[in-house]
Amino acid sequence: MSNIRKLPQVLYIEDSDESRSLVRRLLAEKYIVLEASNPLDGLQLAEETQPNLILLDHNLPHMTGSEAATRLKQMLPNTPIVIVSADTSPGARERALAAGAVGFISKPIDDDFETLVTDYLNGKVEKLAHAEKYLQAYQQELVERLEGNIRQLTSALEKNKHLLSQNERMFSMLDRRHKLLQTAACVGQMVTSILDLNDLLKHTVNIICSEFNFYYSGIFLLSDDRQFAELRAGYALAGRKMLEAKYRLPVDEQSMIGKSILTQIPQIASDAEHEQSRFKNPFLPDTKSEMALPLIVDSVPLGALTVQSNQINAFSEDDITSLQAMSEQVAIAINNAQLMKKLESANSELLRTKTYEAIATATGEAIHWVGNKAAPIPGSINRVREDIKYLLALFASMDESGLENESLKEAVRNVREEAQNQGLDLKSILEEMSELKSNRLQALLSVESLMEDLTIAENSANTILEIKEGLIGPARQRSDASISLEMMITTTVENMGLPDGAVEMGWEKDLPLVHG
Repeated sequence: MSNIRKLPQVLYIEDSDESRSLVRRLLAEKYIVLEASNPLDGLQLAEETQPNLILLDHNLPHMTGSEAATRLKQMLPNTPIVIVSADTSPGARERALAAGAVGFISKPIDDDFETLVTDYLNGKVEKLAHAEKYLQAYQQELVERLEGNIRQLTSALEKNKHLLSQNERMFSMLDRRHKLLQTAACVGQMVTSILDLNDLLKHTVNIICSEFNFYYSGIFLLSDDRQFAELRAGYALAGRKMLEAKYRLPVDEQSMIGKSILTQIPQIASDAEHEQSRFKNPFLPDTKSEMALPLIVDSVPLGALTVQSNQINAFSEDDITSLQAMSEQVAIAINNAQLMKKLESANSELLRTKTYEAIATATGEAIHWVGNKAAPIPGSINRVREDIKYLLALFASMDESGLENESLKEAVRNVREEAQNQGLDLKSILEEMSELKSNRLQALLSVESLMEDLTIAENSANTILEIKEGLIGPARQRSDASISLEMMITTTVENMGLPDGAVEMGWEKDLPLVHG
């Protein structure tokens, strides 16, 4: 068996489990194959392991293979990078080489793959004709992606600036009106200063009822499919009950709310009892007058504001004018809050693009580190399993008749029997060993290699346990409880996996519980 420490390391970054499995099978005999399922993990693993060769799929999540190749080239300038891709479009190979790769292997992977990997490890570098042309095209692609993000952010900022300008013009107009309108303007100004949508809606209905002394106020917003007006804020106990019931109305002419949204025209019922289009709300039995004002921004309805009174003819002209002005302010404020949420999302996306590596490292360092420490364990265990198989075949081939000790004879027979039960054909394995050359056979039966693999697995497992202890150890708290010694010791012995009859236990009756 080859010394694992002397084998070249090949890092394969590929999000397809099937492709990683295929490459692992093709290269495992001659190379240590390191794997990552996404470019962020691959960057971390490359930095920690310093591989001899990096194989990189082009179609990866979060970033393209070309972008990952550029990042890897900056980190490991002397490590050859090869793009492995099914992209057969014109210029695919040239774009990969322009990004910093030394070669390009087309998918599907075939029998020549191992030979190609060996060539690249031995210094093969594909030449790129017209390199400056493709390098400029690649750089232009990166610039265009960044410019696209900046344009989206700029557009959102401009739209928000325009909406804020509308608010300012409305405030200026309200300042010229009489005292009631001035009060509405002040209220509207306070409302538009709240950017959290839920706080904004709740604050609005409370102000309307407290300032104008109305029976009820509520705000409906359109559902995602724009088929329903959903109550998002309601005043007092009736409002809380309707919110708990997820109260909503269809956007049709069967209710004043639905009709105001459909027509984008305020609906006012001075005597609600005789209003044909009014929906009789069982949560608000005392309503005598009702007003439904659509919430509109740039001719697009967002929902509707309902104001209700327990008095007939409760709305004066000044009330109607003030509430209409306020509904316009509320609509802009709602739109601002929704726009701010989208703006924050766009800004976060831009920041993520510019600081992706730092964020990924900060948030995933512990998980990646543990995964890297666990990576050698499966390979070591598989090699130990192979070594033991050959050692068992050699041991079982012994002629027990030449052994004087009966226990040794029995041990040889037991090995043969248990190997057969485990599905091991020791005879075939022994025949396979007999055909091997002396140096190859010695490598297969190397105790030193076996111990090295066990040490690798043990060290990796111990490291993971230490990390686990460091993460959860401080969180442990002592919890005193009464414990049955009989149950505790019996469970411990059972979990040890000892053969039946290896341990015999007996207990005194009525043993007291211990505390700890």
